[in-house]
Amino acid sequence: MIHVKDHKQYDMFNPFEHLGPKRLAMLESSWAHLFREEILHRLPAEKLFPLYSEQYGRRTKELYAMLGTVILQQMQDLTDEETVEQFAFNVMWHYALNITDASDFSSYVSARTLWGMRDIVARLGLEQSLFENVTEALTKLFALDPSKQRLDSVHIFSNMAHLGRIRLFVRTIRKFLVNLKRHHPELHRALGELAERYEEKNDGQFAVKPSDSARTLQQAGDDCHALVERFKDQEAVVAMTSYQLLVRLFNEQCVVEITDAATSVVVKPNKEVPSDSLQNPSDPDAGYCGHKGKGFQMQVMETYSEDKSQPNLLTHVKVEAAHESDAQAVLPAIEDAVKRDLVPTEILADSLYGSDENVEKAKELGVEIVSPAMGTPAEGITLADFRFTQTDEIAACPAGHKPQRIKTGKRGGTIVHFERAVCDTCPRQSQCPVKRAKRSATIAYDAKLLRLSRRRAHEKSEAFRQRYRFRAGIEGTMSDLDRITGIKQLRVRGMAQVRVAAVLKATGLNILRSTAFRNRQRKLERAQKSPESAKNALLLTVKERFGRLLNRLIQFSDAINSRYCRYAVVMTAAA
Repeated sequence: MIHVKDHKQYDMFNPFEHLGPKRLAMLESSWAHLFREEILHRLPAEKLFPLYSEQYGRRTKELYAMLGTVILQQMQDLTDEETVEQFAFNVMWHYALNITDASDFSSYVSARTLWGMRDIVARLGLEQSLFENVTEALTKLFALDPSKQRLDSVHIFSNMAHLGRIRLFVRTIRKFLVNLKRHHPELHRALGELAERYEEKNDGQFAVKPSDSARTLQQAGDDCHALVERFKDQEAVVAMTSYQLLVRLFNEQCVVEITDAATSVVVKPNKEVPSDSLQNPSDPDAGYCGHKGKGFQMQVMETYSEDKSQPNLLTHVKVEAAHESDAQAVLPAIEDAVKRDLVPTEILADSLYGSDENVEKAKELGVEIVSPAMGTPAEGITLADFRFTQTDEIAACPAGHKPQRIKTGKRGGTIVHFERAVCDTCPRQSQCPVKRAKRSATIAYDAKLLRLSRRRAHEKSEAFRQRYRFRAGIEGTMSDLDRITGIKQLRVRGMAQVRVAAVLKATGLNILRSTAFRNRQRKLERAQKSPESAKNALLLTVKERFGRLLNRLIQFSDAINSRYCRYAVVMTAAA
């Protein structure tokens, strides 16, 4: 039976009044108060209603509180056992989740119920709704300006072992054999020596020297092929997930060479194995990134302000396998922001996001991508140093010489011819990109090459540096996600559970940042109401930004004053 409370209705008497004014003041300045007043009633509990009956069955736990618990667990990076303890005994959690009844039914949740709710969130994909609802609430609360945002990705390791190729074959084959023995014992017994080779007690034979690794890997590849071929015509075995993983592993790691004499299995070199290949049979959704390793990654886009007048809130998150390219993440992020009325006018990102194609498509959506161009800038004179007409045709070279003729190339683009004799006598010919042929000197370019050249020229300007320097702030966000929420090393595996954990950790970070920002605002407001408001506000800002440095400067100043006073006393006495 569905059980929910109306969290927008206030209590006649404060159920937490027994805590006293000081502890209540602490609660009201914590994340718990923000969660209780602005977030709890906005959680999408109505999406759980189809799973339960309105009239029959045992009452559910309060559904808003359960969805809130799933968020708080990830925000504070707790295990299931720790979450059960916090739900039962932590007053801040009771305040945040509006738990006013001390009975076990209201103030206790079992680990199984918690796991079941998290599984429901994963199956229904509610983590995205939770993130969007919370972000929308905080956006309205602070009147957030989303015009300036920045984008980057963070690598995520799921709870799986990092396997070499030999161990990957062994684990996958063993997983299949265990399932085969459980469901089809007669087929398992018929394998004989091959099945015995991959029993856990024989693990020592796969711990080989580097010189023997190629031979052991070849043996594992042959065994994998033998199992795939042996059961490919048996529908009951083919339907097993472990058999499908075995087939996937073989297709990604090996090839079959057929000759007149025989059929042989050849293990592919490392470089030929695709990055989306199987990394561990326990987590088939994980991918591989050559830069960061195995696992998953999350694209993160957040707002920022140059004057710290609003909190930096995450507006878009997307979890994907580690092999996915960052270059494909920009346009989906912009489209998602447009749907939720959080569209930026400019996005700061690194060079992987700022391909020419992405920049041009983003312009069509009214968004400017501020990013360094890919590749190494050319030394000397570049295409951007030439003088152009309004139609982007070269009017003159950097030395002021006009072209002889301009024509369109066979594959598009523009070919500009200069007089060969003039170019041969130019003192800057060693730095010029113009190529000298038999009769003329030519330079060829198209619209893309011209745009990239102009971008690289603009990157050298001080205006670009001052604008782009705020991109580094997102590295602090990645650090917060790691230190505060533990996003880089999760306790779960599989895309569905990894997505739930990662997205809700991002949601929790938004809550914590909003709380810190609101507390800073209140301190400034209190300082402005004092007699020396301007001085106090300035001192408060300086203390927040330069805390330890300011203390050291004060100590240093006191030491100098003390020495000066002693020196003055000595000089006075001497006089």
